[in-house]
Amino acid sequence: MVMQDGGTVDVRPGSDPGRAAPEHSGAYLATGLCLALYGGALLAWILYGFAQGDGTVWDFVEALFNPGASPAAQVLGPYEWAFAVAFLAVAGLSLAQRRVARSAALLSAMFLLAVSLREGVGLFDATYRNQYSNDPLGSWALATRGLGLLAALVVLAVLLPAKERPAGSCAAPASDGPVARWRRLSRICGVLFLITAVFRIGWWVSEVTSSNMDLGRYLRSVVDSSVFGSLDLSASVEFTTVGSVVALLVLGVLALRGRRDIRGALLLFAAVELYLTVRMVVWLAVTDFFTQSFQTPEGALSIVTTAYALAAMTSVVVLATGRGSGTYGGLRNPVGSRVPTSE
Repeated sequence: MVMQDGGTVDVRPGSDPGRAAPEHSGAYLATGLCLALYGGALLAWILYGFAQGDGTVWDFVEALFNPGASPAAQVLGPYEWAFAVAFLAVAGLSLAQRRVARSAALLSAMFLLAVSLREGVGLFDATYRNQYSNDPLGSWALATRGLGLLAALVVLAVLLPAKERPAGSCAAPASDGPVARWRRLSRICGVLFLITAVFRIGWWVSEVTSSNMDLGRYLRSVVDSSVFGSLDLSASVEFTTVGSVVALLVLGVLALRGRRDIRGALLLFAAVELYLTVRMVVWLAVTDFFTQSFQTPEGALSIVTTAYALAAMTSVVVLATGRGSGTYGGLRNPVGSRVPTSE
């Protein structure tokens, strides 16, 4: 311990500002185990789905990035593929007691809770409920849903109270300090997320107004899994579209406010969106859409927004993983201790 401006600062060897406080180790351990278990269950479904086809290992890898290369209909969709990897990565960070895992794990839990609640609403429909009994894999699917709900509730219950006092000064942060740098980077991420959300809302409104879509049925399918009448572990396009817009808006607003505790959530969601955007770019390339896109205004706008999404999500991933962001770059101050200030 050393004195600085009348206060005390912990500079003991081994003091790691990126590591969770000892009193929260149990919460991070429970989070890691829950997400690892559910991520493993999703991975088992992914391997089962690819095993049903007659493709090779290379076909398996190619199908992960080329939507047109999948040898057979899969049990899970690309969103689940991406989140399976994300859950396992966050589980590893949680087991390693890294503070950056907290917001990423909370975002994962909220995603799982939303999926579980949607499925719960669908189970009120008797016809849909009976499919779990009639389908050979129905019991396994229901068990996976139940595991997801349990994991979400445990993670939310243990991590929401596991707050830590951020390192920093009571006074305004220096303009060139790590806190100020992170706030600038965070606001850039927030702007990128919010612009992406605006583009998606615009495309959604265009789709609704230019087609004979039943808006009531569409919105109901977001919260009710029984609308389409089929048992499917893969989230519907309606759910993923609305869910991604909500996530972009919420995370964008929080990032715009310079919140220091959402770096993990920004990184997680941007990485998932980047993977899905790369798949889209590969699909546009193999279908020769690029050469025909500028023949219509809609095609040109589609290319522009896709390029923006690719650049924006890449930028957020880079900014959120940067060592100089300073999210946890300061020294942890024990709660109740005096924080050094400059006079």
